[in-house]
Amino acid sequence: MYYVKPDWSKLGEAQVWIDAGTQVFFSYAIGLGALTALGSYNRFNNDCYKDAFMLALINSGTSFFAGFVVFSILGFMASEQGVDISKVAESGVLELTAAAGPGLAFIAYPKAVSMMPVAPLWAALFFFMLLLLGLDSQFVGVEGFVTGILDLFPGKYYMRYRREIAVAICCSLCFIIDLSMVTQGGMYVFQLFDYYSASGMTLLWQTFWECLVVSWVYGADRFMDDVARMIGYRPVPWMKWCWSFITPCVCMGIFLFHLINYKPLTYNNEYVYPWWGEVIGWCMALSSMLCIPVSLIYKLFRAKGTFQERWDHLTKPVWGAHHLEYMAPDTDVKSLASLTPGTEENKVIIFESPACPGRRKAEGRTVAWPSFARGLRVLSRPEPN
Repeated sequence: MYYVKPDWSKLGEAQVWIDAGTQVFFSYAIGLGALTALGSYNRFNNDCYKDAFMLALINSGTSFFAGFVVFSILGFMASEQGVDISKVAESGVLELTAAAGPGLAFIAYPKAVSMMPVAPLWAALFFFMLLLLGLDSQFVGVEGFVTGILDLFPGKYYMRYRREIAVAICCSLCFIIDLSMVTQGGMYVFQLFDYYSASGMTLLWQTFWECLVVSWVYGADRFMDDVARMIGYRPVPWMKWCWSFITPCVCMGIFLFHLINYKPLTYNNEYVYPWWGEVIGWCMALSSMLCIPVSLIYKLFRAKGTFQERWDHLTKPVWGAHHLEYMAPDTDVKSLASLTPGTEENKVIIFESPACPGRRKAEGRTVAWPSFARGLRVLSRPEPN
């Protein structure tokens, strides 16, 4: 009952909201690009709206169920030590969990497993589970990065096995970097990476700008129309208000709370990282956080014309009716070929899906997201009239 009995007074603490926001964003992989990369492999008319709700329910349900497992272990440790579970929960076990992430998996759980009957069996099963979880997470992380690189350079440096080479290079670099985390001081390095490079601070910043660009630059109404064209119906109206106001305000609020309550990084509530460790951590965080404003300033200076003309040019959507995705999935190919005649960038490319050889599709040459054409092969390239 200790797990399901809430302490409502904790809601008045800013750190609780910061930790909760960080956990939600990290658990759902929001702002990491993984969902975007994996979603690009779906069919265009896949019901992503329903998938989003299913993902939220499954993820939250799994986390809630995992809480019973965690507190079952804590209850077992409390029983073995002859103390109340609240003393165990408020002791170093949960402090390790909150302050040093890996503490639960590599300290608390192994200690609890060692107290169980047939301890070697449970220890082997537990660490085998950790191995599978780690590999599964790496699949998503590497795929998100590699997909972005290949979509960024779709025609350059083309080679037969360019995807395999890109994956090999990415995995090799990650392996070399991660070697520093398996040394005697590896846990300190891991904590530094975990807190700064993939923490709630960077995810909140990136998600805030993502909502801002989609809702206020591209347009929430236009985005709702695009989703309706994909799935065949419009999402509920309050989704637009979440994209435009609620989500960005919550993200920025938690981000500011995080900065106001910022404290030097510690490990196990004992070791305080030196100043140069903090500098390395902030460099890792800013390497991704500054990409958004720096890219904006760079694009504005590279564009031509007045400031208003530059802004209008950079914020003009590249999504248009010359893309098959803008229309119904079964649009006639002949009507597409005559849809946008006379311009080089609007040539129509005819594709045939390997899964459906008899069904042809078309797509414009200039595509905002190259991954839309994934899995299709070119049959012909008719010239415009």
